[in-house]
Amino acid sequence: MNTFSSVPRLYSRAAIGIAILAATALIAADKSVDTSKYRILGFDNKHLAIVNNAGQVEWELPIEANSMHDIQLLPNGNILYHIGPTVKEITREKQTVWEYESKAKPGYTGRFSVHAFERLPNGRTMIAESGNQRLIEVDKSGKIVHEIPLTVDKPSPGSDTRIVRSVPGAGYVVAHEADGKVREYDRKGKVVWEYALALNGKPASPGATGHGANVFGVKRLANGNTLIGGGNNNRVIEVNKAGNIVWSVESKDLPGINLAWVSTLDVLPNGDIIFGNSHAGPDNPQLIQVTRDKKVVWVFKNFATFGNGLVAAKVIRDTK
Repeated sequence: MNTFSSVPRLYSRAAIGIAILAATALIAADKSVDTSKYRILGFDNKHLAIVNNAGQVEWELPIEANSMHDIQLLPNGNILYHIGPTVKEITREKQTVWEYESKAKPGYTGRFSVHAFERLPNGRTMIAESGNQRLIEVDKSGKIVHEIPLTVDKPSPGSDTRIVRSVPGAGYVVAHEADGKVREYDRKGKVVWEYALALNGKPASPGATGHGANVFGVKRLANGNTLIGGGNNNRVIEVNKAGNIVWSVESKDLPGINLAWVSTLDVLPNGDIIFGNSHAGPDNPQLIQVTRDKKVVWVFKNFATFGNGLVAAKVIRDTK
């Protein structure tokens, strides 16, 4: 099924599982979900693309890169993305209107990489630099105007960080992939909250489809809890300030779906969660929207345009 699949909330769990496994049709018994209003912006198979609900490519930009970990659709319609250490803003006409290339910080001679960034409300751009072990805020002229040092237990220029997101009115929450921890930092770099992922009662196993604590996604919720895309922890969890898991979608909670590397996260105004499921193979969807009671609203599965490495993705919703 190279389309969005709208899975009705009225279906039984067994029926939903059969529908997803069959992967042959658009199921829209829930008339409140109009999948024609959804598009996917993502990177995989060496191109950045926007795909509509029928699986058709509406826009694309070839990019000679093997991976991309973050992406942002800006309010003006421009796209913020990265190629290696360079973060770029481009228009839909594919014109670069802003870019910043990260470099090794003074006194550091090792490798470094960029895995996350965010255009902030004040116009600055936050960039997370693994290897350099820092977050920087860069202004429109390309000047670093603020720097936040990171605490790293297991230094790795390829995986000090994954997704990083700002906390409104405060600092940042950071997914430290190699450490298997999420940390919240204040503006000076002090760790004010930390959560370590556990193996959830399962043995560790290697590989992209294995099991571990290599965390990928993170987002601070309006209620003060933290939503975590577990990476190879194979699940989505919501953790409160006390470090207790108050909600989760486990690896086999959703009928007919196996979760592998849980990556990108988004939260809709109605509380529904959208998350990425990469490295799970063509029998599984790459993106999933679920309600708070774990009912599947839709799945996105398009292995013609995107492959098994779709981790940088954003759902575009037409609200008109």
